Amino acid sequence: MIRQKLNLRPWGLLLFGLLISSMQVMGQKIPTPEEHFGFGMGQDYHISNYTQTEAYFKKVAGISDRAELVSIGKTEEGREQWMMIVTSPENHKNLQRFKDISVKMARAEELTEQEARELAEEGKAVVWIDGGLHSTETVGIHQLTETIYQILSRDDKENQRILDNVITLFVHANPDGHEKIGNWYMRNPEPEKRSLSGLPVLYQKYIGHDNNRDFYIQNMKESTNLGYQLFVEWIPQVMYNHHQRGPAGSVLAGPPYRDPFNYVFDPMMVTGIDAVGAAMYNRLNAENKPGFTRMNGSTFSTWYNGGLRTTTHYHNIIGILTEIVGGPNPESIPLVPDRLVPNANTPFPVTPQETWKFQQSIDYSVSLNYAVLDYAARNKDHLLYNIYSMGKGSIQRGSEDYWTPFPKKVEAIKTAYADSQKDNARGGNSRWGIPSVFYDSVYRAPEKRDPRGFIIPSDQEDFATAIKFVNALIKTGIRIEKASADFTVNGKRYPKGSYVVKTDQAFRPHIIDMFEPQDYPNDFQYPGGPPIRPYDAAGWTLAYQMNVTFDRVLEGFDGPFETLAYGELESPAPASLKESKSGYLISSVHNDAFAIANELLKKNIKVGRTTEATAGMPAGSFYVHANGYKVLVDYGKQFGINISEAKSEPKGVQYIKPSRVALYDNYGGSMPSGWVRWILEQYNFDFQLIFPKEIDNGNLNAKYDAILFISGGIPSVGSSGGSRGPDESNIPAEYRHMVGSLSTDKSIPQLRRFMENGGKVVAVGSASILAYHMELPVKNALVEIQRDGSERPLAGEKYYVPGSVLQTRMNTNLGATYGMNDYAYVLFNNNPVFKFKPEAKLQGLEVLSWFDTQTPLRSGWAWGEAYLEDGITGFSAPIGKGSLIVYTPEITYRAQSHGTFKLLFNQLYK
Repeated sequence: MIRQKLNLRPWGLLLFGLLISSMQVMGQKIPTPEEHFGFGMGQDYHISNYTQTEAYFKKVAGISDRAELVSIGKTEEGREQWMMIVTSPENHKNLQRFKDISVKMARAEELTEQEARELAEEGKAVVWIDGGLHSTETVGIHQLTETIYQILSRDDKENQRILDNVITLFVHANPDGHEKIGNWYMRNPEPEKRSLSGLPVLYQKYIGHDNNRDFYIQNMKESTNLGYQLFVEWIPQVMYNHHQRGPAGSVLAGPPYRDPFNYVFDPMMVTGIDAVGAAMYNRLNAENKPGFTRMNGSTFSTWYNGGLRTTTHYHNIIGILTEIVGGPNPESIPLVPDRLVPNANTPFPVTPQETWKFQQSIDYSVSLNYAVLDYAARNKDHLLYNIYSMGKGSIQRGSEDYWTPFPKKVEAIKTAYADSQKDNARGGNSRWGIPSVFYDSVYRAPEKRDPRGFIIPSDQEDFATAIKFVNALIKTGIRIEKASADFTVNGKRYPKGSYVVKTDQAFRPHIIDMFEPQDYPNDFQYPGGPPIRPYDAAGWTLAYQMNVTFDRVLEGFDGPFETLAYGELESPAPASLKESKSGYLISSVHNDAFAIANELLKKNIKVGRTTEATAGMPAGSFYVHANGYKVLVDYGKQFGINISEAKSEPKGVQYIKPSRVALYDNYGGSMPSGWVRWILEQYNFDFQLIFPKEIDNGNLNAKYDAILFISGGIPSVGSSGGSRGPDESNIPAEYRHMVGSLSTDKSIPQLRRFMENGGKVVAVGSASILAYHMELPVKNALVEIQRDGSERPLAGEKYYVPGSVLQTRMNTNLGATYGMNDYAYVLFNNNPVFKFKPEAKLQGLEVLSWFDTQTPLRSGWAWGEAYLEDGITGFSAPIGKGSLIVYTPEITYRAQSHGTFKLLFNQLYK
């Protein structure tokens, strides 16, 4: 069945039509993929596109009484995103009841133990299986199609047991990417010459492969669609996220995963993953399908939040990831001697194979799907009860004093004991180990408890951005309360409209993770050895990244709070505005002030920026001419930010115009640039993409005022530049202007000329090495002095900061930092850090931001962070008539770092 609206008609005719339709459906056979696509799922040198797959899904859903096809929303490019719900015809009659049970058990609210047991018996396991999130990983969508065919057509006992006891949500994770990759690969009429390489653009609009890093904030439409089903609508007990590729010398990597797991998890999350994982590799072993590696056999852990699979862990959903080899072009399983001997990581090694076929990967994947579904069918009551139990445990931990066992707390115990031994002190009696008084000093210390809740005041500087943070929580199924009147907690008064997020709820792990620092353990290959890189970021606390003001409350509290409906987003209260003959002021602390200013400028309304604090607003605030009233009423007030009437035009106001902005991109697409593309669109900035050829052709000042380089593109010093890209003759003509890369001999001189003639270049993240190409008086701050006086970059054993949140000091006396506070949270990922040479001041370089402490880490992992003290993270440098603006941290990180967006926005006017 395809869910759609029926036209009203006489009941008799409708019933007759349904009866005829039912009789026709019962007589139809489910077409095989080969019958529909013209090739089987797994046939070498053949892959599908989305248009074909959507048609197949509709076809089989229209035939089978086991399937219902549901649209879960539109994609960024406007395609329909489908989810197929598969279960027995009998279960379909009571689908809403089973969905209600799934959600009620996951939330674990107002259920007695007996009621939970009864619902576990009555309900059906809900299992999510997706495919195609990373579109170049072509096994994903083809195994999904093949599994759907098999479960709709098979009538064996196992399949029937699954249909009777499981509701399976088959989800297409990336329609846009599927269409692009399918069409790109199949464009060559000669099968053996087909290749997945060379796609000119990111396969998902804006973000490509980073679509699996968007799930705790859900900026993209696809992420929002998927998140709503996972965290609001269905809340399955198990979700299975298919990926590629397995470590060399194996066929696939899967559960259980290596340490560390995140310490906020319920223990049953970790053991639940173990249980499902055991069913998966046991099935492969029984079917003589070797090559499954797990734990330390791969790099995958359960620490990171933000992935389609990993965010589910913080919601008590057993999230499963596999990474398998294979694709439409036959490949090999290489010889890796160290993987040939069985061990706990790889109990059944695969032998080297010269030819590995696409079909083998599909067969493995279908077996893995059935292993998960069969486990769910046999343990559906356990899965339902266990998600309830995890939720109930979270509610309890959020309702009483609790201390999450973070590594820093353990280190505090060791330090306290070591200090006591130095003083020859004794801390209590114990048969062995450290006396328990040292445990009590940390795990019974009232001030070190986890919070019972968080309050987000409505009178904070940029409340509109705080509402965006609240909406990120709402999208992930968090219960939010809102104050209907002023209230007081712990002697502090909070205004009406403030938000309250209490931790006595089932998804407490996610709440803690979004507000509190991540405490990543020191993780090295061996004591004193090099660090082991985290799977992704080590720290990401979203409240920090978005610069949200909040208070941690350690005691239980209440007030005039209204509970918001799950999944319904909040909008700012419209700003009130009176007509003024003197104009209007909008504070520069508001990110949304830039969106309003840009809309005004597009309508030729005069907009200026103040050069000093005015009417209680900081320097850099926007002054809007009086004739902007209508635009402000129609457009500006919807943002819910304070728009004040100006008493007069501020002294020293500088009127602005939008810069002609170029955003650097490359053939194949840049993800950091893509995120910025999305950000600029959200805030109404006009821009053009610029590619290496255009830079090399020069005459840049005639077209642009500012060029942005975001975390990439700049060649390293001493190199000639990167690969020139694919052969132009092999790509469509409309993409050939993208081919190439920046070079030191041609591109860098053109960028210098652009700045010398008055242009501005903004270099962010790794692109900040452009400073060296410009031969500015700066040097690497992260070095150690050798005996001969030379400098050598710090080794990983001494200094290592993977993706983590650090605090940097801001120079707020300059236009580049308008709207910023004295300190900012920045996402830092082993980025460059500079020091000025003595002549820097004479050449006019100005520090914009720097580390002013030996302990800048706020969330994540920073080994040797003391080396960062006094290191410069942002500066401006005059170059001829123009300038270079450098920020080494990721100030636009995955469109999450709202707290530092202004550092980019301030550069986009003239």
